[in-house]
Amino acid sequence: MSGGIPDGYMLNAQGHLVPLAQVREQDKLTDQVAFELAQEALGLHEALEQYKQRALKDIADLIAVAAERYGVRIGGEKGNVSITTYDGQYKITRSMANVITFTVELQAAKALIEQCIERWSSGADDRLRSLVMRAFKPNAQGELKTAAVLDLLKLQMDDPEWERAMDALRDSIQSAGTTVYVNVYERIGLSQQYRHVPLNLAAVG
Repeated sequence: MSGGIPDGYMLNAQGHLVPLAQVREQDKLTDQVAFELAQEALGLHEALEQYKQRALKDIADLIAVAAERYGVRIGGEKGNVSITTYDGQYKITRSMANVITFTVELQAAKALIEQCIERWSSGADDRLRSLVMRAFKPNAQGELKTAAVLDLLKLQMDDPEWERAMDALRDSIQSAGTTVYVNVYERIGLSQQYRHVPLNLAAVG
């Protein structure tokens, strides 16, 4: 019996026990490969969490040492920090980014923008139309792309209704805290350029 599952059975996705004799060999093989890959991924995830915590602590300790020994601060507790090996081969950065969310005023901004587009329909630039559509199109998780919405504020339109829309958009912006990033870079040869060492699956291989 393994994990509460009787010998000779497998648990299906609906939570039902299925006799091994009734499970296709292909499904057994798929189950084994998926389980092993998932377990390894969970181990890597935990290792990355531990690495990030250690990196943040070590950088914070360096800041504390510098503050005590020299009376200066390397970016402060909440600032961006860059540390480099003595030979310049590796560079580690700690950076902070504000997490932005939008309040209900965003819906008012969207309605005003749509009214502008409709009013300009005969002469509206297709690129403007595309930019507005992209800004309010949610991603796969149902969330708006923050950068795309903020890009609308860069547009200069000589129209009172558009200005009201931008005022509503500005009022809708709300800070939801800060995200801390740790990035590792490796110098390219003896140049002053560095390549980023990716720590996410999408950027590897």
